Amino acid sequence: MKHRIVVLGAGYAGAYVAGTLARRLSPADTEITVVNAEPEFVQRLRLHQLAAGQEIEAPKLADVFAGTGIRLRLARVTAVDPERQVVAVADADGGGELGYDTLLYALGSHVADHGVPGVAEHAFHVTSRPAALRLRERLDSLSGRDEGSRVLVVGDGLTGIETATEIAESRPGLSVSLVARGELGAPLSAGARSHLRRACDRLGITVLEHTSVEAVEATRVLCADGSPLASDATVWTAGFAVDPIAAAAGLEVTDDGRIVVDRTMRSLSHPNVYAAGDSVYTIGDNGRPLPMSCASAGFTGMQAMKAIVGCLTGSKTANVKLSYPGNHISLGRRDGILQMVDHEAQAKPKYMGGRKAARIKAGILKMSLWTTSHPTFGLPKRKHHLAAAPDGAAARVAA
Repeated sequence: MKHRIVVLGAGYAGAYVAGTLARRLSPADTEITVVNAEPEFVQRLRLHQLAAGQEIEAPKLADVFAGTGIRLRLARVTAVDPERQVVAVADADGGGELGYDTLLYALGSHVADHGVPGVAEHAFHVTSRPAALRLRERLDSLSGRDEGSRVLVVGDGLTGIETATEIAESRPGLSVSLVARGELGAPLSAGARSHLRRACDRLGITVLEHTSVEAVEATRVLCADGSPLASDATVWTAGFAVDPIAAAAGLEVTDDGRIVVDRTMRSLSHPNVYAAGDSVYTIGDNGRPLPMSCASAGFTGMQAMKAIVGCLTGSKTANVKLSYPGNHISLGRRDGILQMVDHEAQAKPKYMGGRKAARIKAGILKMSLWTTSHPTFGLPKRKHHLAAAPDGAAARVAA
């Protein structure tokens, strides 16, 4: 019987790990199944562009995994039972269960409403492709009206900044405001903050600093001081959260539901479960938790892949560098900020801004899409057998 590897989620981390495992492990010993709710690979880092009205490539996962031997199951994960080693899924046919011997949990994150009333009912977001298309449809309807329809972006993290600037540049007829809980761009260096302010001024974005939103309604939001802000489309970008599936399964998780792992991305409570991407809680080389980000997905995915291969083939697992080098922020299509950070995750004084920073960000996104669309390109052709066959017989380590 083959060793069953199930990968939950085909985002940046899940797609990479699945493809790499398919190249490195012998199909005679293993079978790999990827479970994903959507049929396309979602470029989450570009969903704000999709919402603004641009066409963003979304490769079919069936095409991405074609020729790799990976089985694709289009379904939504509803539960994990680590004691029985099964995953419950739901699809158009009613769903069922998938058994596993090794599980990679990479379900990612979704928008966090932080308990603010009205967010689920009235706000838009850009954490999934359907959500971005829903916002796009709303912006299309506003663009057809007289100029001055109001778009309110709540949250001044990277997603909020990129969303506000992208909408303002792509749809100049709309009035865009950005609500910042504190000072705009507070984690950036002084020079980068000034660059960001100039970009908002150039694009006509109204910035409301030191403002907290306590409720979202259909045509306005209510601030902590009781004042209302009129809005024809409220976009909520005030953080991310993970699904409660891991916590409900009995895996060791943090208070916010992320899976607690060791240095190799292996669950502390269930050794045959690994995690990567936004779903994982891990400490970086600087002693601080890695943030939810594409960069973290890359590092944690690579570490999980190496650990799974090492465990199954009986080879030594190398440690991947777990760092967070900095932030690449797009400010529309022709401007951007590249802000590097030091070992303590604090912004370095120097930054790069303007067209060059925008081109670097675009290049990173293009490379991420290409590598995800070609999951086995450039990897060793030598496929490793498991160190011990499932029936107890010895297996060769080299193909």
